Amino acid sequence: MNVTFRLETPNDYQEVENLTREAFWNVYEPGCVEHYLLNRIRQSQDFIPELDFIAEYNGKIVGNIVCVQSYIEGDDNNKLPVLCCGPISVLPAYQHKGIGRKMIEHTLTTAERLGHKAILLCGDPQLYIRYGFVEAKKYNIRTADNRFSPALQIFPLNGTDLVKYSGRYFENNIYDIDTLQAEIFDQKFPTKEKIADTPTQIRFKEILTMQESFNHD
Repeated sequence: MNVTFRLETPNDYQEVENLTREAFWNVYEPGCVEHYLLNRIRQSQDFIPELDFIAEYNGKIVGNIVCVQSYIEGDDNNKLPVLCCGPISVLPAYQHKGIGRKMIEHTLTTAERLGHKAILLCGDPQLYIRYGFVEAKKYNIRTADNRFSPALQIFPLNGTDLVKYSGRYFENNIYDIDTLQAEIFDQKFPTKEKIADTPTQIRFKEILTMQESFNHD
């Protein structure tokens, strides 16, 4: 598909929030919170507007990808600023057509040009390995609670030697969602049916159970 990219503008916000809601509805949980998360991200001081991209097809907005600033705290207490990527949203009617891949590749290329050191995201490893991401465990990088998670995926940029930053990844606290506030925000949108135990929800729960404790020895 001939997809073009541009930076998101405030005039796009409402449409893109609805797109994000449609993309994530019933995917990881009954309903979703990602559209509320996106609204919060844009108000954060750690939001990176230069990496907030719209994907368009024939003039129609079909996808969006955003990044915020996070960091890895090495076991030697040195900190490495890194990017946290997501939500990554594609309208359901346009999914499985390569748009998500193109958005990620465009973001990786731009982030490297801007001098960033690495991008991390949380998602199904079976998906993101196709885009060149690897499990953070490869570099001995753990979650903030010091566990290895296959969902934690990383992509080094600009030749960064991530082995030097073995330690814990602290995802930006903007991702800590108040579910009550998310429900209140969702009331601004048309009512949709919430469905539990979808295949993607079951897969998400499986991934969460794959976490491993970090052995200090």
